Amino acid sequence: MAKYCLVVLWLCFSAYALAEDKNLPTLHIYHDSDYSTHKASAIAIKMGFLTALSEVNKQSQGFELKLLSMDHRGNSNRSFLHFKRFLKDPSGLFVLGGLHSPPYIKHREFINKNQIPLLVPWAAGGPITRYDQGENWVYRLSVDDTKAGPKLVEFASKRACKKPHLLLERTPWGKSNYKSIGEALNNAQPDVTWFDWGMKANSAKIHIREMISKGSDCLLFVGNSIEGKQLVSAMADYPNDQRLPIISHWGITGGDFFSKAKVDLASGIDLHFIQSCFSFQHRPMSPTAKDVWQRAKVLFPNEFAERDFLFAPTGFIHGYDLAKVSLAALAQIKITGDMHKDRQAFKQSLENLKKPISGLIKTYQQPFSKWSSSNPDAHEALGLNDLCMAYFQSNGSTKVLVNNS
Repeated sequence: MAKYCLVVLWLCFSAYALAEDKNLPTLHIYHDSDYSTHKASAIAIKMGFLTALSEVNKQSQGFELKLLSMDHRGNSNRSFLHFKRFLKDPSGLFVLGGLHSPPYIKHREFINKNQIPLLVPWAAGGPITRYDQGENWVYRLSVDDTKAGPKLVEFASKRACKKPHLLLERTPWGKSNYKSIGEALNNAQPDVTWFDWGMKANSAKIHIREMISKGSDCLLFVGNSIEGKQLVSAMADYPNDQRLPIISHWGITGGDFFSKAKVDLASGIDLHFIQSCFSFQHRPMSPTAKDVWQRAKVLFPNEFAERDFLFAPTGFIHGYDLAKVSLAALAQIKITGDMHKDRQAFKQSLENLKKPISGLIKTYQQPFSKWSSSNPDAHEALGLNDLCMAYFQSNGSTKVLVNNS
């Protein structure tokens, strides 16, 4: 309790100090994310990132670090406008990404040619970090579809699923997963159904009927929370003995999926999803996790007013760890205020971090290196061993499976 009170006093003093010093030059970090239809993910990422920044009083080398929330509403063109605005900002240091992969796949060439550091804490599309037409400026600390596919297939196999059916959104993200899942299935060309954003429960029910008629014994789902809710609602309409287990990518955890699907889930729907392995629900918490948790509760009391857990918790976790990596990279360079030079130096520092960085998921030992086609994971901070399967508990919190079983 005493330690918790000290955290409160320290944060109050820090806020007062920042308010008093109005002359600090600022460095802007643009948070390009979906604060509308999948706002739980955007808010969680923001909370994690700001919690880590609060540990250094939101400052680095006499500059104030300011996170700017930019809502692209799930629209790739709006995201593109944010990148163009960033380039016109003389204080813009880097862009922090959000949930959706399509904007970063579609505009990957623009991002790299214009030398925009993009740090991704959620979007999982495999191509995002793999650019072979010049310098690669995109870095990810999140689930990577080239690893997610094998993990989903591995879990399906452990659940004795011999004939999986793929239900994938018709986007570059869905296509990325189709490739990785197919490879994990030894290019067996599984049955696949494609859907568009806005899929309704009636359409999902028809898809399920077709899967059952083909003898499918599980469903691998790649989609977000809106369509995920419709899928669960449709599955709940089937008798228990006809329902298929749903093994999902983690897009469903980025919105208000649980609040809208909890009644159907409570009917006995078998749903698991992939995520990174750390969880605040593990007890007892490590000293580091406990300190971060208490700090977050002080900084964001409204988010914890009615519950002692977070929605879209991996957004917070990845946002926090990515902020720690970013701060370590900044600490290795001399910030000049000339953003062209500082972005270049920041990029080089990210690829040459000298000291271990203590995060929530793990201690990072040189999480990034220079990218090349012979080193395709150079800009991926997490690997296959960092991924686990999880499920929703009755109160909406997520439980990570130990040993994925």
